[in-house]
Amino acid sequence: MRKKISFLLAAVFAITLTAIPTSAAAETFTSNKTGSKNGWDYEYWKDSGTGSMTVNDNGTFSCSWSNINNILFRSGKKFNESQKHGQIGTISINYGATYNPNGNSYLCVYGWTVSPLVEYYIVESYGSWKPPGNNASSKGTVSIDGGSYEIYETTRNNEPSIKGTQTFKQYWSVRTSKRTSGTISVSEHFKAWESKGMSLGNMYEVSLNVEGWQSSGNATINSYTLKYGNSTLGGSSSSNTNTGNNNNTANNNNNSGNNSGGSSSSSGGDTRYTFSNLSFQSNQGVSSYSVNSSGALSVSYGGQYKEVRYNLPSGINLANCSSIVVNGSSPNGQTAVKFFNSGGSEVFVMYNNKSSSAADWTKTLSSSEKNNTVTRIGIMSQDTGSYSATINSITFKGMGSSSSSSSSSSNSSSSSNSSSSSSSSNSSSSNSSSNSSSSGSSGSSAATTVQCENMTKAGQYTGNVSSPFNGVALYANNDRVTTSQYLANNRHTFTLRGASSNGNTAQVELKVGGTTVGTFRFSGTSASSQSITVSHNKGGGNVEIQLVCVNDNNTWDAFVDYLEIKAA
Repeated sequence: MRKKISFLLAAVFAITLTAIPTSAAAETFTSNKTGSKNGWDYEYWKDSGTGSMTVNDNGTFSCSWSNINNILFRSGKKFNESQKHGQIGTISINYGATYNPNGNSYLCVYGWTVSPLVEYYIVESYGSWKPPGNNASSKGTVSIDGGSYEIYETTRNNEPSIKGTQTFKQYWSVRTSKRTSGTISVSEHFKAWESKGMSLGNMYEVSLNVEGWQSSGNATINSYTLKYGNSTLGGSSSSNTNTGNNNNTANNNNNSGNNSGGSSSSSGGDTRYTFSNLSFQSNQGVSSYSVNSSGALSVSYGGQYKEVRYNLPSGINLANCSSIVVNGSSPNGQTAVKFFNSGGSEVFVMYNNKSSSAADWTKTLSSSEKNNTVTRIGIMSQDTGSYSATINSITFKGMGSSSSSSSSSSNSSSSSNSSSSSSSSNSSSSNSSSNSSSSGSSGSSAATTVQCENMTKAGQYTGNVSSPFNGVALYANNDRVTTSQYLANNRHTFTLRGASSNGNTAQVELKVGGTTVGTFRFSGTSASSQSITVSHNKGGGNVEIQLVCVNDNNTWDAFVDYLEIKAA
């Protein structure tokens, strides 16, 4: 969609505002709303279509949209228009997001200044259309936070603004390699603009924003820290502390009641959960869902890749887990059960076989999968059309006495399952760019697993995808993802999980320390794992590892899920 996104904010400020009480629970709404929560200012606005936003106490939020014209979801800080950014102090954002646009959309820092009136954007990722379009005045590039940003200036003539219909400037920093996590030094962008004669006024707002224009999609801000001057907001992953009986529809996600969400039943080293033990996290397009008195979740889908997510009452450390058994039925279409770590990254998926009656489907965990701690579960449709599914229980087998960690139901953790040497250019303070073994270095017998969507992305078309798994699509030659890992030894096995977009063979080159050491090849749309064992003589330090699309002939695309690194 080659059309400029227009923020119709005049309509936003024409609505009557309602004070939002401070609450420990997440709040979900499906119509226009502006408010404050635990020091954060948030806003949901649309002009037409369907959307849902869930806001949490720590500034994080999840959202989904479909059949919309223009829709906006944002969370941040509003100021009193009396100070310039330099008077407020240094402004920065650290975030981690799951971002799945289908069409025209932005993931960005967004805000306004007054005197002069300026609307500004720091675009981290986008959908099918690259902003700000052909009519923008290019102001060059700047390198900030380890990435390159293109700077543009545009003018809006007699358009809606926070001060009514006005003519005003728009300032843009657009990251040349899309990403969905990391540090955004907002003040550095302000300084770069000012150095190019792009004047800013007194601060009205700085926020993290998801915007859609004539598109559909979903996004979750998994972690979010906003610093301004000597003040800090946030600093943990999404809490989502909803409690209750979880009887919900797509337009009513307010849970209440007396669900303690405590420990599940355990027997013979197994830990079994029903949905009475879990707390609702987000709805991403599911038509309706409810939990009965037995704890079974019933879901009605209205199409493909519709999902509802629930938080476990505590993190499940999979180190001693032999397998996972899901009991349920989905007679008219396939259902996927997705498992997420504390950073919000998908670690693996289970699929049922369209069973008409309740049946078990089982996944035996690999050694790399056991290196994860699971905090969240998603139930997603895999087929088109309307159909229903029921999930009765989820059992973690062979857990023994150490079945879960001490993390609380907020799924907030001060540490992540990551390598201590992972790249800082694409990581948040609480969720680093890799989900790896606790040992952190690829010199021990444990494997390090790096989720591709958390790597640094570069190339012309590289972007996140949600099918056939949550990962990254490499669409053209030199589309690539990069991570930095500490390699203690000189010989390693690299195992990449991936797929092709069709029956043709997709090729992904592996580079270690800048040297090509092999090529992964994937044929067919089903995910598979390919391994390359190589002696590289790079051991004893941090090494750049790249996955690069090669030999593209416009007949296939490559999808990559995660890279496992293990000393050989």
